[in-house]
Amino acid sequence: MGVFVLLPLVLPLTAWPVARLAEHRLHPRPATLLLTAAAVVLGLCSTLCLALLAIVGTAQLPGNPLPDAWADPEVRAAVPHDEVIGKGAIGALAAAATACATLFLRHHRVRRRTARALRGLPAARVAVLPDDIPYAHTLPGRGRAGRILVSTGMLAGLDSRERRVLFAHERAHLAGRHHRYLLLAGLAARANPFLLPLRTAVVYTVERWADEEAAGAVGDRRTAARAIAKAALISRPAPAPTMAALAAVPGPVPRRVAALLGPAPAVRTWPPMFTTVGMAAWTAAAGAVLSAMSSANSAVTMYLILKAATPL
Repeated sequence: MGVFVLLPLVLPLTAWPVARLAEHRLHPRPATLLLTAAAVVLGLCSTLCLALLAIVGTAQLPGNPLPDAWADPEVRAAVPHDEVIGKGAIGALAAAATACATLFLRHHRVRRRTARALRGLPAARVAVLPDDIPYAHTLPGRGRAGRILVSTGMLAGLDSRERRVLFAHERAHLAGRHHRYLLLAGLAARANPFLLPLRTAVVYTVERWADEEAAGAVGDRRTAARAIAKAALISRPAPAPTMAALAAVPGPVPRRVAALLGPAPAVRTWPPMFTTVGMAAWTAAAGAVLSAMSSANSAVTMYLILKAATPL
């Protein structure tokens, strides 16, 4: 395998320019799908790479449960600088697993706490909370079900048309299951920190996706831009944790407003290759495929080496 076993760990560096180009040039819906898919593939591949390296590192530790033959020189020779990289991979894999588990548990804990806090309210799609603090969030449910949580303080700060934009924006989050993309991108970024630009880009593109849906629902992009800007200016953090806490900052608002003041982006399932957008999409796809192939090759090679080294 040689240095190729390390390829999935560094290929996520290609995510940096890809994320920048995709969030600026692609329609937000395909951009979200592309960036999330690339993040998941690259995150899984880098995790598999760490697991393979950790096998070599663990096999060298005294008292490990693995067969002694797995520390055979032939196995160790498959990894460059096996003593350092193999043992370092153990800590890296443990840190990645802990970070992913923490995010996943936090996701479910926030969802459960928010649902518990709403038990006394009527089971309507929109829950208007008597609170002077302006905020609006969503609580995803099973399938495409879910609830929109909005405070009276937020509604008081918007006129009737701006409220339509607000509700259309939040409905788009629920219909598009945007929390799933945020969770997947967040897990990938915790598996490999080089994927943080993809996660940041997904946070932005899901908001832009909802912005475009809201603008289409009300039929006026300027009204949508004004509502998004106004809601961002007056909004405050909710008094209790909500699903919005998992997305951190919901994308740079000035960029979102500027995008709404411009023409609607063209919807393409896959952009032409010989364009800036196409190069971003194809680079992301090529990086993900190359990482997956490298991981598969390393896994098969390591399996064959371990099988040959392990006595029957």
